[in-house]
Amino acid sequence: MTHYVSHSRRLRATPFTPGVEAAGVKAYTVYNRMLLPTVFEDVEYDYHHLKQHVQVWDVSVERQVELAGPDAARLMQMLTPRDLGRMQEDQCYYVPIINEAGGMLNDPVAIKHDADRWWISIADSDLRLWVRGLAVGAGLDVQVFEPDVSPLAVQGPKADALMERVFGEAVHNIRFFRQKRLGFGGTSFIVARSGYSKQGGFEIYVEGAEHGMPLWEALFEAGADLNVRPGCPNLIERIEGGLLSYGNDMTEANTPLECGLGKFCTGAGKVDHVGRAALARELEIGPKQKIRPLSIADAALLPARTAWPLFDGARQVGQVTSCAWSPDFQTNVAIGMVSAACDATGASLTVITPEGRRAARIEPHFWC
Repeated sequence: MTHYVSHSRRLRATPFTPGVEAAGVKAYTVYNRMLLPTVFEDVEYDYHHLKQHVQVWDVSVERQVELAGPDAARLMQMLTPRDLGRMQEDQCYYVPIINEAGGMLNDPVAIKHDADRWWISIADSDLRLWVRGLAVGAGLDVQVFEPDVSPLAVQGPKADALMERVFGEAVHNIRFFRQKRLGFGGTSFIVARSGYSKQGGFEIYVEGAEHGMPLWEALFEAGADLNVRPGCPNLIERIEGGLLSYGNDMTEANTPLECGLGKFCTGAGKVDHVGRAALARELEIGPKQKIRPLSIADAALLPARTAWPLFDGARQVGQVTSCAWSPDFQTNVAIGMVSAACDATGASLTVITPEGRRAARIEPHFWC
């Protein structure tokens, strides 16, 4: 059965949608009220290509929340338990953003232009409303809005070669989670060495929708001999790499410590942020549950559309939140939220899948 997405002003296209559609996109999801491609050839073909070559991803759905004004840095620090005090102006920080109870509201990347101007590149949620509410409630001198910025990712082992052809040798000087403004076609964009894959690559923050298709076309023209293809975040590869998906693997019901993000809470107990007291209490007693990598036995399973209950004997001890068959590792790879009381590596559990009960095992680490 074929299903269609009905277009409207509430469901926005992106500056790259003409290129995506011309390239034969086969499926979309809705993310931040925009179209996010999810399949081009098929998930497994796209997975192998990503690991071997280079892909261009329309990730305009990673909307930016801009903080601009004298109190921008103060507001940015209020949002996250990560200490931003030493962040340099060419850095990108992965920042868990939590509510007053310590629950995850988003896990964006923050870009610091200078002390008075920041971008927050968000996952799928209405974070801008939360940020604006904090600013108004605290009486801060800062503007909070969505700028006309649409990220385009270049991912895969040949990403450096392709980016050099379009932006020059300066791309090689950008370190991991650092950014540099580079020229293109009479304008310039922030280019960061980052992205939602473990294969390496860049994210280009395209300012101005009119520059979208010229950049898209330039990348494909320059990468013809590199076997460049359109792509998108790949379910199999991101599970192998332990890349969490907000709304799937974690929600507002989970804390950063439960999500394995403790290393990004460097300001806990030190800086003034929302949820400070709740996080301090959890640091004392430890999280009740934890994100863990899992393998699930037997034949390939379809991706999880709902959370699958996870049992230790007759006792439910968690749930599987994401799952996919891995062609490279020849097993079902999965991400689960597991009770801290039984999260030992190698623990044998049972998961209730749409295909029935399956044996599951807690792995020592993610696969990539």
